[in-house]
Amino acid sequence: MSNSKLGQWFPQFSKTDIKSGFLVFLIALPLSLGIAMASGFPPIAGVISAMVGGVLVSFVGSARLTIKGPAAGLIVIALGAVQELGQGDPLIGYRRALAVGVVAALCQIGFSMVRAATVGVVMSPSVVHGMLAAIGIIIVSKQAHTVMGVSPSAKEPLELLAELPHSAMHANPEILLIGVVSLVVLFVAPMIRKRWIRAVPAPLIVLAIAVPVGLLFDLHHSHVYNWANHDYTVGPQYLVNLPGSLLKAVAFPDFSQVFSATSIKYVVMFTLVGTIESTLSVLAVDGMDPEKRASDLNRDLRAVGIGNLVSALIGGLPMISEIVRSKANIDAGAKSAWSNCFHGLFLLAFVALLPNLLQEIPLAALAAMLVYTGTRLASPSELRHAKALGNDQLLLFVTTLLVTLATDLLIGVGVGILLKLVLHVGRGAPLGTLFRTKIAIDREGSRLTISLTGTAVFTNLLAVRKAVSNLPDDVTEVVVDLSDVQIIDHTFLSRIDAMADEWPQANLRLVGLDSFAAATEHKLAARRRQVQS
Repeated sequence: MSNSKLGQWFPQFSKTDIKSGFLVFLIALPLSLGIAMASGFPPIAGVISAMVGGVLVSFVGSARLTIKGPAAGLIVIALGAVQELGQGDPLIGYRRALAVGVVAALCQIGFSMVRAATVGVVMSPSVVHGMLAAIGIIIVSKQAHTVMGVSPSAKEPLELLAELPHSAMHANPEILLIGVVSLVVLFVAPMIRKRWIRAVPAPLIVLAIAVPVGLLFDLHHSHVYNWANHDYTVGPQYLVNLPGSLLKAVAFPDFSQVFSATSIKYVVMFTLVGTIESTLSVLAVDGMDPEKRASDLNRDLRAVGIGNLVSALIGGLPMISEIVRSKANIDAGAKSAWSNCFHGLFLLAFVALLPNLLQEIPLAALAAMLVYTGTRLASPSELRHAKALGNDQLLLFVTTLLVTLATDLLIGVGVGILLKLVLHVGRGAPLGTLFRTKIAIDREGSRLTISLTGTAVFTNLLAVRKAVSNLPDDVTEVVVDLSDVQIIDHTFLSRIDAMADEWPQANLRLVGLDSFAAATEHKLAARRRQVQS
């Protein structure tokens, strides 16, 4: 199916793009509302971000099969910006956070122009997963109280976790019922193998249950009810609150504090974490693309930057290339960027035509979705995976997680990267070789050989990626010769392995691994050269 007029400007689309766009819309709608709510932004701000990410960003250079929109990974940064910049006034904090978003978007566009998007490629997976696990714990610590209908007195993540038993003892029964049922659906639905169940997004099932129950409990009207000889109050404060129209949802940035130290800190956080998350998501989605099409990371970052600029200027959340929705998009059969566009158009139509229906959604249901997301980010399986890769990766994961919880994302990631360098030096790698590894490239027939001398670690990945970018179609084998390096780290092996997924016509072969001792039996574990006896 194609449109001849639009086809002059945009690529053709298929029926599966419409279907996948609709499915992603069903997933994105409640998540966008919930992410905005958890970020200290008005709930509609998340939908604005998703609409801009779909309708605008799809055709200004976006990676083909990625879905652009708000992500749980940026909740902690957004909420911190609102709270610190607002100093007790959430509306002022929101508008000042929008100004931070504008500057961060310009930085992302600048990064794309100097081709710095690949900074995400060199990030240690263990550091990134540690950061995301910390974000997951922070999300759970905050949203679990909303699931129970309680406002906690604590502010910091560990204190909020410690306050959970108190909130459970004082939970609002009706709100708790909505929250618990929502959690049960979210955790149980993926385990059911029935095709008709798996075809319906779990968040949609949650809404199909939570909205009628909210109506049954008459949450629209403030009233007191008695349960087990205790009085409880419910009312509209437990429902999503939206403006009457999209025009009323538009908010403009307040630039009065944009050059303050606090603003600059959050500009750096939004720029770096958003860029890293988005880049890694694009790489992951490229690996899932049935056609194995490699995206231009810098072009995609520029598209994200443009989207973030527009979103922040009109009151929306920051966006990235979101991995979960992108995977759902591919699973639904998406063929092109049109699926992302349709997801944005469906959001726009729903919010424009049925805004009152959104205001029937209980906040506890949205909070349950975020708790579920947080538990997946901080899943014990991430800890087990890090352990399987070796004690060094476990140390990186745990250190990044704990430092992030104790301080903030920027310091946590910085400490993780510094620790990684210290570990490499401790293994005997001269500091200079970490940044000045020699790379030789040789082409012989259909074989491309890349030989490294020094170290094969995260700091020299970009040079290797540059060597295999735009791989000629007649290259059927890429050989990476590691015979002359001292150490090989997990980041190097994992990223090289991911790069190979982008070559539909070529195979990857690593040479020289026999002379190295691996940290564990995992094929991607770090290695150091064995001492000859």
